[in-house]
Amino acid sequence: MRRLLGAWAVGAMVAWGCGNTTEEPRNPGADENPARNEEPPPQVGQQPPDTEPPDPVDPVPTDPDPVDPVPTDPDPVDPVPTDPVVTVGPWPDEPVVNYSSRYGLGTVRAVAVDDAYNIWLLDGDRIGVLRPGDTSPRWTSGVGQAAPGFGQDKLALGSTVICGGSAGRAYVGYHTYELDSAFIYSPDGSNFPAYNDPDPARFDPVRYQEYQKGDLDVVKLQPDGSVALETHLSRSARSNGPQDVGIRNTNDHHFDEDRSVLSCTKVMRGKHRGQVYIGTNHGVTRIQGTVYNSHRHPVWFKPKPDGSLSQMAGYTYALGIARNGDVLIGNEWSLGVVTPSELLADWDKTSQTLNPEKLNSYLQGLNSEPEMDLWRGIQQTTDGLYYVASKDYGLWKMTIARRSEAHGTRLSGLPTDRLTSLAATDDGSLFIGTEGFGLWRMEGQKGLSHVEGVNGTVVRQLMYDPTVEPAMLYVLTNAGLTVIRGH
Repeated sequence: MRRLLGAWAVGAMVAWGCGNTTEEPRNPGADENPARNEEPPPQVGQQPPDTEPPDPVDPVPTDPDPVDPVPTDPDPVDPVPTDPVVTVGPWPDEPVVNYSSRYGLGTVRAVAVDDAYNIWLLDGDRIGVLRPGDTSPRWTSGVGQAAPGFGQDKLALGSTVICGGSAGRAYVGYHTYELDSAFIYSPDGSNFPAYNDPDPARFDPVRYQEYQKGDLDVVKLQPDGSVALETHLSRSARSNGPQDVGIRNTNDHHFDEDRSVLSCTKVMRGKHRGQVYIGTNHGVTRIQGTVYNSHRHPVWFKPKPDGSLSQMAGYTYALGIARNGDVLIGNEWSLGVVTPSELLADWDKTSQTLNPEKLNSYLQGLNSEPEMDLWRGIQQTTDGLYYVASKDYGLWKMTIARRSEAHGTRLSGLPTDRLTSLAATDDGSLFIGTEGFGLWRMEGQKGLSHVEGVNGTVVRQLMYDPTVEPAMLYVLTNAGLTVIRGH
């Protein structure tokens, strides 16, 4: 998305969307960590390349990256699927079913569903699949990044999220430690920003292997119900460097910013149906099949004592898809709404023509911009209203005044301000996951009410599947998986 890399701080991990955490990438309470620069900041008086113009005019910005090649999709990607005929699907159509007890799921830390309605389960180094007609899932251990085990000297510190893909395919996210500098020299040893001074002595083959850590595996269901690695996601939508080093910046492969996957969501309908978005420690990466573009994010710029600026990107725990297909983003500080580009290769471009940015702002009415709001859920309901949920500050209705300005109204009626997830359903409801008080529902103007029949007090994940009728809301809690139908 940019040439200026910045800094971010760290937050306790409570993800939502298509998957959730199985381990925490950072210790809770580390939010105070000072910002750090990942590459040279702009000079004093120099405008950062991806800041928006002064308000209130909001003119159309130009693309700040003149060296990027013409966007093309060099690698084959999965064809755009058509919306299928809506049926009841292969799973029970009862209003409320405890899947953990009925199907003997055991421990589950994240859940997903693919286009064939296989239910994918994640628990540490284990991936489980419950196929239609099965009475229990089959679990496979040690796939992909999990094969060597987890640890500081391994490919990952732990697994985080899972998202369903096309029939028999899923995406599994991992987390790893941060790098003090996200810049990694390629074998020719050329230096940022001109890359016209090759010096192979700068290349460090051990550091080069950092590219492989964390990131995302694409896994496939085998005929016997087991799971195998299809590929470790490495194919960038633009050929600007090596294609075998995991997720790195699409616009400049030297920067390995997106190392930990914290959240994910799958597009369930519309022209981009089947595509997957993952929230990382730095931004939002978009995936089509086995090809990715990294990344986009809302940001703010923190002044430094020398007059330069640090880009504050924030960990992305909140992701959603609006009714019209817009991508909804919430990180530790900021909120974003972006209309995705037609081409995957254009996703990281800040051009208002290619993928218009409708919002890039903090929420006025809560904290100041430098203070973390800790967003954990962002959704749009059928009436067009936006809602955001915070880990510490409760539920807020968001109004977009303009691209650089959003206002919030705090909603009362929940028993806690500690929220974990949101899901908007086709009947106009907003479901709210809490930490300690289970699942709640806001039904239009009828107010908030506790949802009965869901075991557990901590909601770890909400995932909504409107491709079946009645629609299915997957509710994963500390007590297991419950599916609610009919919303």
